[in-house]
Amino acid sequence: MHRWMHEERRFAFGPWRPPFGPGPHGHGHGHGRGRGRGRRRGDVRAAVLALLTERPMHGYEMIQELDTRTGGIWRPSPGSVYPTLQLLEDEGLIASESSEGRRRFALTEDGRAEAERAAENAPWAEYADDTVSQAQDFREAGLGIMNALRQVAFSGTDEQRRAALEVLNETRRKLYAILAE
Repeated sequence: MHRWMHEERRFAFGPWRPPFGPGPHGHGHGHGRGRGRGRRRGDVRAAVLALLTERPMHGYEMIQELDTRTGGIWRPSPGSVYPTLQLLEDEGLIASESSEGRRRFALTEDGRAEAERAAENAPWAEYADDTVSQAQDFREAGLGIMNALRQVAFSGTDEQRRAALEVLNETRRKLYAILAE
């Protein structure tokens, strides 16, 4: 096997997420590992409270809901959701009950008013349908490119890999040129 192919295998060919710019609060949306980074902790707090106005949920269920409602643009990490849940429980705004080894969270009477205020301006509402659709289009295009690149990397000849590398470098330059306009 070629040395180049060994080097390529170290590159993560996993799911690609388009790096969208800052959101309305001036924070990046974050993608891939740690996608919740860059958002304010208050956004996670407000999102958790707003979700709980709808029904009791497990922490992981909340993460999935936010991912779905934003078309994959915002998926807070467990490292931001679970401490927020613990804080809200410590403040007496939510309560949890355990069943089958999982904790389900629900609003308390004390938490209902703050949760209803959070639901009026839910953090996921900032993601318009066209933004979510565009994010999905970017993701599909990126995955298609990564699949084609993977095929060239592992099945192509040395000349085909060189040609593909030229295309990738030219594409990168053109994308940056778009931003520079």
